[in-house]
Amino acid sequence: MTTRYKINELFETLQGEGSFTGQPSIFLRLQGCPVGCSWCDTKHTWDIHPELEISSKQLLSKSQETEQWSNLSLDDIATIFAQQGFKAKHIVITGGEPCMVDLTELCLYFEAQGYSCQVETSGTFEIRVSRQCWVTVSPKVNMRGGYEILASAMQRANEIKHPVATEQHVVDLKALLAQHQVENKQIYLQPISQKQRATELAITTCIENNWRLSVQVHKYIGIE
Repeated sequence: MTTRYKINELFETLQGEGSFTGQPSIFLRLQGCPVGCSWCDTKHTWDIHPELEISSKQLLSKSQETEQWSNLSLDDIATIFAQQGFKAKHIVITGGEPCMVDLTELCLYFEAQGYSCQVETSGTFEIRVSRQCWVTVSPKVNMRGGYEILASAMQRANEIKHPVATEQHVVDLKALLAQHQVENKQIYLQPISQKQRATELAITTCIENNWRLSVQVHKYIGIE
């Protein structure tokens, strides 16, 4: 049986966060997420309604964020890349929570075609990707869904990108790093919603801890 993926969005842009900031990228946004972050900016990806399934043509013609999704095979996705004339060779698999599904086959398929892959996950589901895939864990602590951050996710992470707005978020991150004995990984702080107080807190904390700042560049320059 051919594996299919529930895709909410598929587009080419620049990666605006973390280590690959500025990298031309193709985003695959998967549908479905039970984590329940209050500040989430992609709440339209949370629920999977069977009646909202659409064709790949309808997916590409979406002009605004919706809960509609398309059920695509790897060949379908590759065909869209070719038809759209995408130039980027870096694929960002995001959501939603993409690690709700096994992404190993997807990563291997596109890596064999010369792409690099990156997955962005909350760290609350087992990360099933290729060995070469770059894993960005954005740990979501004490969210409404009640999911715990997995030790395996923290250890697999190539970078940890933590959203912050208050001192408590910094405390939560430090506790998480200590709990899972995380060392020698790139740590990014990302101000929630680009608010001034959050940004100032992130800057100060990054300097104090020799961490890095991620500022969602795409939102500042007005691209997807």
